[in-house]
Amino acid sequence: MSVRHGRLGYMGFTGFPDEAFVFYEGLEADNSKTYFTRHKALYDEAVRAPMLALVEELGPEFGEAHLFRPYRDVRFAKDKTPYKTHQGAFVDLMPAIGLYVEISAAGLFVAGGIYSQAADQLARYRAAVAEPLSGKPLETVVETLRAGGYEVAGDRLKTRPRDYPADHPRIDLLRHKSLYAGRRHDPEPWVHTPEVLERVRRSWRDFAPLVDWLRTHVRATDLPRR
Repeated sequence: MSVRHGRLGYMGFTGFPDEAFVFYEGLEADNSKTYFTRHKALYDEAVRAPMLALVEELGPEFGEAHLFRPYRDVRFAKDKTPYKTHQGAFVDLMPAIGLYVEISAAGLFVAGGIYSQAADQLARYRAAVAEPLSGKPLETVVETLRAGGYEVAGDRLKTRPRDYPADHPRIDLLRHKSLYAGRRHDPEPWVHTPEVLERVRRSWRDFAPLVDWLRTHVRATDLPRR
């Protein structure tokens, strides 16, 4: 579902209560319909409501966020556990390109970038990385993010992509099939306070150069949906 403004009784974001992390600790131990149904009210109050409040406060600057459903799609998965062990929210600035925040038993995770690429997007990405006029600025963006304490990650080829030499100066970036920057925070006391809002806001601002590069050079796919 998407966030809607003007919700009855909206009081603003005050942090994620300790019960949110307790809920996910329990779900990791017992990922069952019985557990989730028994603790549904706790999920709504301690997880979903604070996440809605957080992204609503961030919305005026970054855009409307989509909260992911707690249920896993297990139709083609070997792992048949029914529930996700985290709650994520995504600002979709372009399909698969945007900003992300998540809570789980492990704490808080913030990220920004591209999470999957269609064939035409991947071709544009690699061409832009290979070209010095566009590739060098991305290299600078990545170096700046790493220097700021962010991890730069994504799905990668184990070897070089076809048609690109192994000694290309940006071969590490060329191997990426997805590319995002992120930072994980343990569930320290500040996670229970409004300080979360400022930390997520600061990180999402830091991710802007990466997201802007992707929106400019990769763009949305032109391929029809299957």
